[in-house]
Amino acid sequence: MSDEKLTSAKTREEDKSLDATLRPNNLKEYFGQEKIKGNLLIFMEAAKQRKEPIEHVLLYGPPGLGKTTLAHIIAKEMNVNIRVTSGPAIERAGDLAAILTNLEDGDILFIDEIHRLNKLIEEVLYPAMEDYALDIVVGKGPSARTLRLDLPKFTIIGATTRYNLLSSPLRDRFGSTYRLNYYNHPEIEQIINRSARILDIDIEDIESAKMLAKRSRLTPRIANRLLKRVRDFAQVKGTGKLNKDITRAALKLLEVDNQGLDDLDRKIMEIIIERFKGGPVGLNSIAASVQEEDGTIEEIYEPYLMQLGFLIRTPRGRVVTEHGYKHLGLEVPSELQEKLL
Repeated sequence: MSDEKLTSAKTREEDKSLDATLRPNNLKEYFGQEKIKGNLLIFMEAAKQRKEPIEHVLLYGPPGLGKTTLAHIIAKEMNVNIRVTSGPAIERAGDLAAILTNLEDGDILFIDEIHRLNKLIEEVLYPAMEDYALDIVVGKGPSARTLRLDLPKFTIIGATTRYNLLSSPLRDRFGSTYRLNYYNHPEIEQIINRSARILDIDIEDIESAKMLAKRSRLTPRIANRLLKRVRDFAQVKGTGKLNKDITRAALKLLEVDNQGLDDLDRKIMEIIIERFKGGPVGLNSIAASVQEEDGTIEEIYEPYLMQLGFLIRTPRGRVVTEHGYKHLGLEVPSELQEKLL
């Protein structure tokens, strides 16, 4: 259900062509994540000077922040090919062997959702990452023997939203690990203005971009999706140009409030307050009450509510904060402070 919601940061079918159209070609066009960009520039330049592939890179953080985009930029900056796959897509060791043996020196293999790799596949991947070699078992029983195939010197870029689910041996084999953080409003405004230029959308005033940025949940994918929706509204209900009035009307129709919350965000907080007296309450209870998967609540909705300071996790469970009560227009209970301890 949540994957189809406008403010879900997970990739939807409509996002694939939009992401490809708006994807930056180099780090200069990639707004935000300044510390990561600075480290990557040094990291890549050093590898170029040594004429070696870059070390394996792990990118993690909430969905929609640009992990896939960053992987493609690294490939372009290094002037190498990139092969894209995902953890669930590599079902057998033979699948991995077919991918790895078709790579060339310096190529990048991007594995999205790398935390979902089968553990047996991980075991095959370890020598490939460390020694650029692939161990294949030929035959069965007493006559079985192991063949070692040499591989080209390639780079794996792994991306995950669930860093904690990665096994320690796999994490240790990445030379560089970067956590992508939520963007700030000025960075999201830059992204919106750049996307508008590419999509030939006329934004008449700075208030429109600021309004979209504030409601984008600090996530580029959602910002671009909102921009596209508001453009459609402006085309049908206005002159096709974006101004603050048409933008406000469109966002009201889309039920995205001034903090970027949608109906499910508000429902999560309302249920905690109404059914569980504001908390603390466990994740499973919240998920069952809103009829959502607990993983979706934890990955998609909670991080942003916590970023805003509307929700916190305590040792006993989730609690709605004073800011959360006020955002919903509700009276703050006197015993709230005790629940936050």
